[in-house]
Amino acid sequence: MKFWQKLATVALVAVPVLTLAACGNKTSDSKDKVVKVGIMSNDKEIWQDIQTRLKKQNVQIKLVEFTDYNRPNQALEDGDIQLNSFQHHAFLNEWNKAHGDHIVSIGNTYIGPMRAYSDSIKSLKELKKGDTVSVPNDASNEGRALLLLQQNGLITIKAGVANPTIRDIKTNKLNLKFTELDAAQTARSLKDVDAAIVNNDIAAAAKLVPKDAIATEKITKASKPWINFIAAKSKADAKNKTYQKIVKAYQTKRTATLLNKYYKGSTVPAWDYKF
Repeated sequence: MKFWQKLATVALVAVPVLTLAACGNKTSDSKDKVVKVGIMSNDKEIWQDIQTRLKKQNVQIKLVEFTDYNRPNQALEDGDIQLNSFQHHAFLNEWNKAHGDHIVSIGNTYIGPMRAYSDSIKSLKELKKGDTVSVPNDASNEGRALLLLQQNGLITIKAGVANPTIRDIKTNKLNLKFTELDAAQTARSLKDVDAAIVNNDIAAAAKLVPKDAIATEKITKASKPWINFIAAKSKADAKNKTYQKIVKAYQTKRTATLLNKYYKGSTVPAWDYKF
């Protein structure tokens, strides 16, 4: 079954695919130290390596795969998983604000610049009047996509808006049209739009090649909200010694090598990145 057929199936039933049995785990520093970690499917190989390494430290990780951004935080809140690793700080801030939750970061992982892709043009400068651009529709990533277009001189955004949407566009010299989609659908939209702004992990899952991107987000000090991380349900969980072992295992040269391999150089390790 092709990737997008699988994605459509998952979207319809709105449940994660479990890679291993997901029962009987404990959230504390328990004797068996079994931890369920929610990840995006494209991170599977990276986390499987961490899983293998941690067995030597008597830490058993069970991976729960997701293919969109809608479920991992709810699964964490519901206790279906103990940690997740898929989001950046701006996304979590919006989630906590909307849901009244207190999910926290316990260790940075990587930063993946957002990119623009197209099946019909080689540069954003080739966009014409009235062309259509697809963008993610969640609050944090839509704003990030629009900032990429602003960086490339296509639009300007109203000043002082933390997470802008298309309604906060001040000038749009080409009168571009925008299609707001779930982030997981942006890559699939390429056949229907002139350009699509796609999150790094979604692009990797869709087998989009970074060097084929027609524009890439610049990493600056302003990029700090886009750093991805490992998340736990509460501040109390952040002190869990087993969870910290997982963070430590992630933040290694070995993981950095795997990120470069599986993301084909498109992702930057962020735990010691100098902005």
